[in-house]
Formats: sequence, structure tokens, C-alpha cells
Amino acid sequence: MTFKTLDSALLAGKRALVRVDFNVPMANGVVTDDTRLRAALPTIAKLRAGGAKVILLAHFDRPKGKRVPSMSLAPVVAPLAALIGAPVAFAEDCVGDTADAAVASMKGGDVLLLQNLRFHAGEEANDPAFAEALGRNGDLYVNDAFSAAHRAHASTEGLAHILPAYAGEAMRRELDALDAALGRPSKPVLGVVGGSKVSTKLDLLHNLILKLDVLAIGGGMANTFLFAQGWAVGASYCEPDLADTARGVMAFALKHKCELLLPIDVVVAERAAPGQAAFTRDLGEVDADERILDAGPRTVARLAAAMDGARTLIWNGPLGVFEIPPFDAATTAAARHAAALVKSGRLIAVAGGGDTVSALHHAGVANDFTFVSTAGGAFLEWMEGIPLPGVLALQVA
Repeated sequence: MTFKTLDSALLAGKRALVRVDFNVPMANGVVTDDTRLRAALPTIAKLRAGGAKVILLAHFDRPKGKRVPSMSLAPVVAPLAALIGAPVAFAEDCVGDTADAAVASMKGGDVLLLQNLRFHAGEEANDPAFAEALGRNGDLYVNDAFSAAHRAHASTEGLAHILPAYAGEAMRRELDALDAALGRPSKPVLGVVGGSKVSTKLDLLHNLILKLDVLAIGGGMANTFLFAQGWAVGASYCEPDLADTARGVMAFALKHKCELLLPIDVVVAERAAPGQAAFTRDLGEVDADERILDAGPRTVARLAAAMDGARTLIWNGPLGVFEIPPFDAATTAAARHAAALVKSGRLIAVAGGGDTVSALHHAGVANDFTFVSTAGGAFLEWMEGIPLPGVLALQVA
């Protein structure tokens, strides 16, 4: 796909409607994690440097089309202004007279944040009238919120058909990284998929098998595959009713010449709790009262060897219950090995998904991967091969 970027836009004096993701963690009306605010800074800086009037559109939480005071975006203003190093104005509505007046008072380089888009039912309904109302205050539209691109809402899809549409800097970086991972990757390509349930990742597995050379499966979902092969998994989390489905995935991988890596040893305990005695077991040695809670050291070594032979890695999901040591060992060791390969220039590593991001931070290597997506649902749908409305709307015909 080809997208227009801000490099080609005439910005001086223009009103730029910028869709950002400011759905940030808050406690008692205070932003507790400004990661998503920081992600918007390059686009805001580029627009300001070009003399544009920067009008930020965002949602917060799920007010379901009603004005909910506790879901106001007002608490974002002060921390955003501190990050920008300039004042940020705030309008108590995103359309209508209040928004119109706030935009009309702007000068080039000014920044304005409009109130929560989802206070209006027309946002999530992608109502053309609501999109038109938003569009009246803009000369161009910039989508910088890949994390919301899997939703066809007025501010993510509708506006792109009303105004000249551009990908923002964060959006461009995300799309470039995803293209490098699965669109036009350097081969061989290795995928790591973890998490608990096979049932939630069937579409993802099938799509990846068509694109990967090697696919490693870990986490609780690996137990279902081991069970399908006839191995005893004790008291582990497992979806025995999906054994036939798991065998079908294995056959699909064989047919499409994608090597499937399943655990060859595991770490077990009676409970997933701190302080539990943990043991490494070979397959076939798991007792009835034991739970598989992590991949074993031989499995990690084999995965590291697969990374050594790969040029591109895409990772979604931890290999074990990483939140509870010592069941973080496999995920941490594999993540650090991948990070070292990235640093040496031997590997392109792209990762995403909430648990994955947390696990990489836990391992201390989130900043060492080529790219780590915080997009959550949009990242997963992209991995599944689902077209994302907010991205398609930016495509240049």
C-alpha cells in the first residue's frame, strides 16, 4: 500500500485534524503513563514546525455516546503541554459552536485538544453527519492512531474520505515496521506466538503459517498442541476439545512448509504462585497434579537457534506465566537473545500485543527490539490478515 505522508503536505496556516490515541491510563484524574502522549509528539512537532494549526481528536474509555464527566480528556492537557513545551488549549466539545470558536481563535503552531469524541454516538457509528461536523474544522486530516485503525469510526475512517488524508509520523513508523515484518520481510522469517488459548488465535496461526518459515508456539496454547500429540499435560491449562483443531493446524503447517516448533521440555509446579517448587520435565514426565507454567531450557535453546538462523522475527505472546517468577525464565531468556541479535544487526524483531509488551519490559529489552507495537487489537487483527479500515482509508489509489 502507498500512503501520503506529511512530507508532501502544505501546512502553513492549515487546520490539521489529527486523530491520536490518548486513551491513557489514569488514576483519580491523573495520567499515570504518558507513553501514548509521547507517541504523538513527532507528528505534533512536524505540524507545528510547518505552521499548521494542530487540532487533536481522541477518545477516552467507553462513554457510549453520552457525556460522562469522569471520561473527559481535560486531564491530558497539562501533561501534554509539558511534553510539547508549549500551551495546549482545550475545548469542551469536539463539534458545534464550542469547537468552532476554539478553532477559529487559533494561530499557526497552536495546539488544541478537543473533548472526547465518544461523547457523541456518531463517532463509533461512523455517522456521515458527525464526520462532516468534525471535518468542517479542518483543511487536512492526519491519522496518527494505528491502535484505533481496526475500527471504522468517524474519526478513523469517515474523515479520511472528506479531507485530504495523511499518515502521521507514528502511523508511518508502525506501517513501515509491519511491512518489514510480514509484508516484504527479509527471509527466513520466524514467528513466536504465545498466550493461553488456541481458540482465540486460530485465524492468526493460519495466516502466519502462510507467511512464515518457522513458527514457535508457547504459553498455555502449546499445552493443547502437546495434548493433541498424545502427551500428558497433567493439571495444566488445556483445551482438549480443540485437539482435532490443533492437529489440523499442524497438518496445515506441514502442507505449507512452515516448520512448527513446540516445547520439547517444560517447567512445572503444582500452582502458579510465588514461592512454588518448580521442576523441569521432559515430555511424558508431567505428573497428574502438575501444571506446565513455562517452557524448559532445551526448548529455549532450540528457539534461540531458530532466531540465529532467521532474518526477521515477529512475536506475539509470552512463553510462560512471566508475571510470576521463576516462570518468566523462558520468555526473558528468549527476548534477551532476540534483542542481542537486533543490536548486532543480524535480526529485525517486531513485537506487539499487551502481554508481549509487558513481558519485553519485564525482560528489560523493550527498547532494544526493532519495533514494539502498543496497538493491541489493531496489531492482532493485522497479524490475522484482517484489513484495517483506518489504514485502508489512507491508501492512495
